[in-house]
Amino acid sequence: MAALAARHPDWRALIARTGLPPLRLREGGLAGLAGIIVSQQLSVASARAVWNRVASVFVPLTPERLLAATDDDMRLSGLSRPKQRTLLALAAALADGRFAFEALESMGPEEVHAAMTALPGIGPWTADVYLLFCLGHRDGFAAGDLAIQEAARHAFGLPARPKPAALTAMAEAWRPWRGVAARLLWADYAVLKRREGINA
Repeated sequence: MAALAARHPDWRALIARTGLPPLRLREGGLAGLAGIIVSQQLSVASARAVWNRVASVFVPLTPERLLAATDDDMRLSGLSRPKQRTLLALAAALADGRFAFEALESMGPEEVHAAMTALPGIGPWTADVYLLFCLGHRDGFAAGDLAIQEAARHAFGLPARPKPAALTAMAEAWRPWRGVAARLLWADYAVLKRREGINA
């Protein structure tokens, strides 16, 4: 945060609004990534409800258990068809050794991103959120996240919400602390929503 604040006065103003945000680290591995996949395009409450169903059906949550799932299992889990396909593709890649979570820990952010998005159904947002919240990478960044885009628009006086490519280019100046920048922008978005009387 100090390094970012030293680079531009806009960061100092943003940090003054947010204070020190919590780290929000979460479990990694299959459970961590499955949780992120489940939460895509769902409210927090809906994501929690679906995740509870998934966790109750797939015991233990392993690649083998997912691959052995019946139609009834999938129906009871509450997963949409696209999310079922994504989790099954992930389980198959883990089972046959094409993908390993342990390997991600020694990779740079671009390598992690490439390895994860090579899996069917894993898009840039999912990879970025895993990088930030499961690996805790200091230089991860989620340029495709709408909250980060909107916070950047407000914090830096941009005329419109920046597109992912433009925000990625902008974030180059924040290396090697893009992960810190992302966390601060999420925190600032929450501040903005509270000011508007909306629960973030």
